[in-house]
Amino acid sequence: MGSIPCVLMRGGTSRGPFFLASDLPRDPVARDSILIAAMGSGHPLQIDGIGGGNPLTSKVAICGPATKAGADVDYLFAQVDVSRRTVDTSPNCGNMLAGVGPFALEAGLVQATSPRSRVVIHNVNTGKLIEATVETPNGRVTYDGDASIDGVPGTAAPIRLTFLDAAGAKTGKLLPTGHAGDRIDGVAVTCIDMAVPMMLVAGPALGKTGQERPADLDADLAFLTRLEALRRKAGALMGFGDVSDRVVPKPVLLAPPVRGGTITARYFMPRTCHTALAITGAIGIATACCTPGTEAFALARLPPIDSAGRRTIVIEHPSGKIAVELEQDSETGDIRRASLLRTARRLFEGRVLVPDPARAPVLLA
Repeated sequence: MGSIPCVLMRGGTSRGPFFLASDLPRDPVARDSILIAAMGSGHPLQIDGIGGGNPLTSKVAICGPATKAGADVDYLFAQVDVSRRTVDTSPNCGNMLAGVGPFALEAGLVQATSPRSRVVIHNVNTGKLIEATVETPNGRVTYDGDASIDGVPGTAAPIRLTFLDAAGAKTGKLLPTGHAGDRIDGVAVTCIDMAVPMMLVAGPALGKTGQERPADLDADLAFLTRLEALRRKAGALMGFGDVSDRVVPKPVLLAPPVRGGTITARYFMPRTCHTALAITGAIGIATACCTPGTEAFALARLPPIDSAGRRTIVIEHPSGKIAVELEQDSETGDIRRASLLRTARRLFEGRVLVPDPARAPVLLA
């Protein structure tokens, strides 16, 4: 067997191995073969690897020196399919992003400062920059703290993520179709690309309230089939072509809030419902809430903008709520910055053993 250094981390409400880019092949095909073998994909439990048998725990972060001006570190996200032996690097993952700053600091990719460190992350998937503020008292990363996020037990040190220019992450446009609203097979949808491409649809349009539990949505095969058909057509409208083997655009069910927030969301990955909410999804949904003509705008109970041009959008999800602070241009309405709070934890460090070394002979030296 070959072995590769890695650190298993929880980032937000996701979990997966973090690798240095220098420890993996540069060739994408060879790299993806290693990730599939390491995670044990091709089996619903990923029983022969370190994946957790769920899309939220079958994620990989690959970090290295920055290749973009203004950044401190590169971060490539890989979504490794659980049951199929495929890897998708088209989207970003904001939850795994929460672990990039601490990982980069402890790996020596970035020099820590006290009492906290600012790490500018270049997301290679989208070409966008995100600023992470990590607690580093005495120049050392700490994971202990009083911050809590819904979907994760206990408390930890806060990590603030600020998306500096998230619009048009994959398509170059906030509204890839040129419209805030479209109709697909008679269903009103919004196609939006802010941090991650998504198709937004009101729950009642598909016979749902938008308040359902993820397990109930996952069990409704007729609903999932219809949602996937809409997603594929939305992908074509957004310029992606055939998205049957890609995880973008992400489909999202929306509904009015019921617990004092701004809006309710059920986010799909794309074929199972997230038990909480993706960070990139939260950024996009919050932006849609502030964009006239979108499905989100029609359902949202928007708070006012303060004197600094900021407002906080609170999205209700199956595990609780997530707050996104938006800084909006008063004249154009463009979102300049989007910030939210996450936590992370280093779980274990060592080497992952990769079966079938013939696939990756470069690792056996």
